[in-house]
Amino acid sequence: MSHMAKIELEINDLNTLDQACKRLGLALILNQRSYRWFGQWIGDHPLPDGFTTDDLGKCDHVITVPGAQYDIGVVKKNGKHILLWDFWISGGLEEVLGPGAGKLKQAYAVSKATIEAKKKGYRVMEKKTETGIRLTLRGGR
Repeated sequence: MSHMAKIELEINDLNTLDQACKRLGLALILNQRSYRWFGQWIGDHPLPDGFTTDDLGKCDHVITVPGAQYDIGVVKKNGKHILLWDFWISGGLEEVLGPGAGKLKQAYAVSKATIEAKKKGYRVMEKKTETGIRLTLRGGR
């Protein structure tokens, strides 16, 4: 069964997305034009806004997830990158990335914050906590 959805995350920097993927052991493959999903829209879940059934499976880049049968499609639309995934349980993505791809969202936010802090001269220390990741910034210009 297919359950296509947009991951609610605004991607405006592919380098940051690549760092987030590496942080989680995923791979961002640039210029791969298709991603693995169930392969057939069955209509039991609404399509992401702005997409048709003909758009499904097509992308500009792909995120591969070890241990998952499906991939995440990275689609450029209106100047931003949108992440599409088939979160049906048999695809294995939600099992690895959590509900709504929460682990990927957090990794992207941590990577973006770290990059921006370092640009401003801060040292960044990272600590894993029970609920996620805590960043501590020191120094600065």
